[in-house]
Parts: sequence; structure tokens; C-alpha cells
Amino acid sequence: MIENERDSRHEHVINIARQMMTAARTAPKGKGIDIIEVALVTGDELQQLSKTMVQIAEETGMKFFLRDANNILQAECVVIIGTHEHAQGLNCGHCGFPTCAGRPEGVPCAINSVDVGIAIGSACATAADMRVDTRVMFSAGLAAQRLNCLEGCRSVYAIPVSASSKNPFFDRKSNQPEK
Repeated sequence: MIENERDSRHEHVINIARQMMTAARTAPKGKGIDIIEVALVTGDELQQLSKTMVQIAEETGMKFFLRDANNILQAECVVIIGTHEHAQGLNCGHCGFPTCAGRPEGVPCAINSVDVGIAIGSACATAADMRVDTRVMFSAGLAAQRLNCLEGCRSVYAIPVSASSKNPFFDRKSNQPEK
């Protein structure tokens, strides 16, 4: 039997993305409290994610959302990672407020933010170990948050995953006219 890499690439990248999700899940968490959610976006949902990014670009005028909306369509899939809001009760002040009780609604617990960052790092390290291309995207994460892909999560980030002859997430073209 001869199996051409092109014939199995999509399935292979999806399996790597699943390993990335496991790496995010098993990443260390503050106080050992798991407030991370992780999911895989493919197919029609990936198209919807891109469309939502275009809408955000139109609403905000932030052109990089357009570039990223096109860019995620070059990926085989997108891993999304977010955090539920859960104050850790440390009164550490890292959020900018002296106590957890004094932290206003909408200000994230700094420990939650660190946890999602560590999960992202673990997922990207796994991708690098498996030699697939990724990029962490705030833009696609915000669109995923708007679509409520990770129910109840805040601080959602997206990691598009690709295995092509050239990394589509490097040397990206801007959608802004050259000066």
C-alpha cells in the first residue's frame, strides 16, 4: 500500500489539534482549579468564525480582523481556548485591585488570565513538537467568544492549525493599501 501524505493530511492535523486540546487541559492551573475550556472548530463553524471576524472589522474599523478572517480559512482547523471567570480568592492584587471582593465586574482575575496563557503555551508547544504551523489569534478568539463557542467563557483565544508547504500564518499580507 502507498499512502500519499496529501490524502491523510487533514485527518492528521485534526488529530494533532486534539492532542493540543489535551495539552491545554493538562496544563498547570492556579490553585489546581480547572476553569479552562477548549474546543475544536472545523467545517461550517470555521466559515462562521471567519464571517464574524469580518463583521467585527466592519464594526470596529480594525483591519487586521479582515486579514485574520482570511487567514483562518487557510487552516485545517482552529483550536479555541478560554477561561471561565472565577476569582481565586488570593487577594493578590495582580488584577490591579487590592482584594478579590474589590475587583469590579468585568475585570478578569489575573490568575485566570495566566491559566489561559499557560494552556495556550502548552497547546502551541505540542503543535511545534508535531511540526504543524500555528499562530495565536486574539481576533479569532474574540469572534469565538462573540459566537459563544465556549459557553460562558471570557478571554478566549484561537489557534489556527495548518500543515502546508509554507506557513500561512507567517509573512501575512495586510488588507490595507500600501503607502
